Amino acid sequence: MEQSFYDQVFELVRLIPKGRVTSYGAIAKSLGAGGSARMVGYAMSNASLAYPAIPAHRVVNSTGLLTGKFHFAEPNLMQELLEQEGVVVKNDKIQNFKQHFWDPLVEL
Repeated sequence: MEQSFYDQVFELVRLIPKGRVTSYGAIAKSLGAGGSARMVGYAMSNASLAYPAIPAHRVVNSTGLLTGKFHFAEPNLMQELLEQEGVVVKNDKIQNFKQHFWDPLVEL
């Protein structure tokens, strides 16, 4: 049976190392669906239903903004989880974004 797009997204997100982040667009591109960042966003909005759990806090927009933070139980939870992994966040934006960026096309 072929995996759904959402399942492919979730599987890839589970591979993001602690202390690293990636973007919706990078995930889409690595799955052969460049230009489908919004579909990745839709998948991530359902991340709480995934089993096993996925580290949804490690997926941000292309500039490092925590655009998905309102999909967490508490709006500050995404930032708190990232900070627990050593990622500095100020004004909902990851500092030193390029240093923390994980590119699935390069690092898989």
